[in-house]
Amino acid sequence: MSEAFIVRGLIIMNRKIKSILFTIISSLLIVIFELIDAKVSIDEVKKLGKEDTLLTPLGAERSGNDNKTIPEWTGGVTSYPSDYKPGEFYILPFPQDKIQFTITSNNYTKYKDKLTNGMIAMFESYPDSFKMNIYKSHRTASYPEYVYDALLENAKNAELVKGGNGILKAKITSPFPIPNSGLEAVWNHVLHYRGQTFVRDYAQASPTLTGDYTLIKIIEKSYVPYAKNNVSLDEIKNNNIFAYFIQVIKSPPRLSGTALLIHESIDQVKKPRSSWRYNPGLRRVRRSPNVAYDYPGTASDGLRTTDDWNIFNGSPDRYIWELFDKQEKYIPYNCYKLGSNKVRYKDIIKPGHINQKFVRYELHRVWVIKATLKKGYRHIYKKRILYLDEDSWFCVSSDMYDTRNTLWRVTISHPINYYELPTVWSVLDVYHDLFARRYLASNLNNESRVIDFSKKFTKKDFTTSALRRIGLR
Repeated sequence: MSEAFIVRGLIIMNRKIKSILFTIISSLLIVIFELIDAKVSIDEVKKLGKEDTLLTPLGAERSGNDNKTIPEWTGGVTSYPSDYKPGEFYILPFPQDKIQFTITSNNYTKYKDKLTNGMIAMFESYPDSFKMNIYKSHRTASYPEYVYDALLENAKNAELVKGGNGILKAKITSPFPIPNSGLEAVWNHVLHYRGQTFVRDYAQASPTLTGDYTLIKIIEKSYVPYAKNNVSLDEIKNNNIFAYFIQVIKSPPRLSGTALLIHESIDQVKKPRSSWRYNPGLRRVRRSPNVAYDYPGTASDGLRTTDDWNIFNGSPDRYIWELFDKQEKYIPYNCYKLGSNKVRYKDIIKPGHINQKFVRYELHRVWVIKATLKKGYRHIYKKRILYLDEDSWFCVSSDMYDTRNTLWRVTISHPINYYELPTVWSVLDVYHDLFARRYLASNLNNESRVIDFSKKFTKKDFTTSALRRIGLR
């Protein structure tokens, strides 16, 4: 064996050792950053409040922007419109608003800095039909007093668990109103307040290229012990449950009775998500541990993943999360018209994308988070960019990239303030596949009934026996 051959071997080995050490050091740095104490200083906490503070209780900038296109937050929606009755479909609190201008494929480059990458891709993919009607911005986000109280306590006490795959010492809503990292920010979205219970009777559709579709009708029920107004930190720690969730397909007949049960944990290191499925053909409940990450979403025709529900949900452990400065973006907001019972499904569902004349866009500040897949982990999305509304921590849009770093999918949510609670949440989620040129529209309830936040549930309503009984009906 020649000396040159030995030297070359040593050089190659040295390079490999350096590469391995670099990977180990990088991984350790990621863990160290994720384990930084999430608590903020007392001076920082004092910036949070309902009145006369720099930040709102959720950590948003109270003031508007310099050119007054984003207004000051003054408490959001605090009363019903005069012609609204509780239990009815929600109506726009400011019907007098007119379209200020419209962004189309002909002028979108003028507004590029105010558009997400996904929105730009929609203009380029559907230049003849996609548009954005821009309205006056209204900062309508508001929450119950006990949620505001919890936010202040969370800011003082909340912590990430080891590795960041869960949280401690938080309750009711977003743990980190003043986030120090992308991981804290994404937990703010995942745990943001959506009431203590809900029943949602809705339809979803995945139209073909020509616009033909079959409605999938679904009932979802949820009980969120984490959000109870009298919950204690000890109770949350001992139970380790964020939410119980049941989803049942009502139609079409070939899917009717198929049901899913989920027990979503808070500290997912201590105990990961538990899930079960009921198969009406077999009349059996089976454990379903794969209902997570990039497992296909229920009856989604392969157009969304399980962790796409609610834009992002579940464990964040497969990604490195980076938090960027807030940006001003035109996003769907106050989309009451899109959730009206005066609009029919056929009016909304169109080829390529939903009918944009029903979508209201406003200029708002958003937190921008980038999620990059960790080495050694697998997911069909190599990268995700999430845009979180600063006033609610609700994720209004996300861009998903494939293994080639090519923008593949775009998810757009359409929020309103459900002013009976109140809370900010979606009336329609749309999952676009730019390669297939198809989309999934989910949470359509225009022809059914409005979401019900008043039902009373206990954990007994979310057992495997309850799942079997529901599936048999």
